[in-house]
Order: sequence, then structure tokens, then C-alpha cells
Amino acid sequence: MSARHRIVLTVNGQRVERDVEARMTLADFLRESLDLTGTHLGCEHGACGACTVQLDGNSVRSCLIFAVQADGARVTTVEGLAVKGTLSVLQRSFQQHHALQCGFCTPGMLTTAQAMLAENPDPSAEEVRRAISGNLCRCTGYLPVVAAILDAAAQLRSEAA
Repeated sequence: MSARHRIVLTVNGQRVERDVEARMTLADFLRESLDLTGTHLGCEHGACGACTVQLDGNSVRSCLIFAVQADGARVTTVEGLAVKGTLSVLQRSFQQHHALQCGFCTPGMLTTAQAMLAENPDPSAEEVRRAISGNLCRCTGYLPVVAAILDAAAQLRSEAA
């Protein structure tokens, strides 16, 4: 039996306090303890990117981090990208550009792209490709994903102006 630890963190803007086993991954914590099943588990080795979430604004593989390591942090999952039940600009852009098919990789792509756009609001296509290079997709190819991210970036810059 693994030791249990009390963690307190903010998930999608909500304070969360739970006791967790020391060996529980952040991905399992999000899915099993908080029922945030948008965080997908693929390879569970950090190679596919399906479990990507934002930890204090940075993209991380939640399958490689223990929940106890997120104590005190801000975590944003794909569920946290929508604003008051309305899809974010990035989510709408993915929809408009048909940048998803089966949807398995989409949460990781979205959280990765959101973190990248927060850091670089005017990326080149090459910078977008580099940012999502750790997110594997078997359905769409990457052209519609890159187009969606570039379009969302342009929309966000326009809104900010």
C-alpha cells in the first residue's frame, strides 16, 4: 500500500483538495478523482502527447507527473479551455478547420497549442509544427491542425487589437 498525501491545487479555476496515493499520476488523478476524462491516456510513457495538460501555464505530460508533484499548482485540462460553456477561439478554430477526427489526440493538441499561443501569439507555421511535434495523431495529418492554430492565433491577435 502506498502512502497517501493531501494535495491542494487549482484545476480549471476551481480549488481542489484530495488525499492521493504517492504513486498516482496526475493523469489518473484528473480522470479518476475529478472525472475529467478529456485528458486521454495513450502510451503512458510521455511519447504520444494525448495526456498533455497545462501545469502553471506550461504543457506537461500528465502521465509522467505524480499528482503530489502538482500540489499548489494551477492545472488546466481541455475541459478548462472553454469559457463559461462556450468553446474557446482555439477550439472553434479546430472545429472550423476539421482539425480533429477521432478526437483522441485533440485534448493534448489543444492544451499544447493554448500554452504555445500564450507564450507566442504570432507563431509561424514552423513554430506551430515544432510546438505540436510531441503530439501524435493518426487521423488528420497535421495540415488542418497547423491551419487551425494559425487561424486561432490571428483571431486572438485581432481581438486583442
